[in-house]
Amino acid sequence: MRYSKKERQSGLKTMLDENPFITDEQLATHFTVSVQTIRLDRMELSIPELRERIKHVATDRLSRVRSLTEDDVIGEIIDLSLGESAISMLEIGGEHVFQTRNIARGHHLFAQANSLAVALLDDELALTKKATIHFVKQVKKGDRVVAKARVLERSNERNSIIHVISKVHQEKVFEGEFEMYHVSQSKEKVTK
Repeated sequence: MRYSKKERQSGLKTMLDENPFITDEQLATHFTVSVQTIRLDRMELSIPELRERIKHVATDRLSRVRSLTEDDVIGEIIDLSLGESAISMLEIGGEHVFQTRNIARGHHLFAQANSLAVALLDDELALTKKATIHFVKQVKKGDRVVAKARVLERSNERNSIIHVISKVHQEKVFEGEFEMYHVSQSKEKVTK
C-alpha cells in the first residue's frame, strides 16, 4: 500500500505512541519507504530517535523506584509495575564483552537481572539474599538483552521471590530466581 506523506506521518506518530521502541528500519518496512524518509518524517514531527525515546521512557519509569538510583540500574527500565513486574533492556557494547571473542561477560547479565529485581520492589531498601541462575546461551556484542521480571511470592518475613528471564531476539539467554530481603512487610502471595 502506498501512503501519502500526511497519512504516513500520521500513521508513524500513532505507531510510535503505541510502541516507542519500534525502530526506524521496522517503520520503513511497514510504510515501504527508505529509512531516511522515516528519519525525515520524525524530524518534521519532532519525534526523537529510538535511543532518546528509550531514555525518556526509562527516566519516567525510574522516577518511581525507591530502592535504586538511575546509576544503580544496569540497562534501562522500559516498563515497571512496582511490586508486580518490570522490563529492562541492555545493549551489549564493547565494555560488556571479552575482547577476544566479543561474548558478553556473565556478570553483566546477572547485574541486569539483579538490579531489575531490586528496582521492582517498592521499598527504600531491597537486598539480594540468594540467587539461583542459569546462563542458557551466549550473548554477543551488539545484542539487545531484554530482561522481564515478576514477583512470584511475598512473605511476612520481609522476603520476596522474583523470577527473571532475559532474552535476545525472543530466545532465552539467562534465567534467574532471586530471593530478596526488603524493609517493608507484605502478607500478599502471588500465584505462580
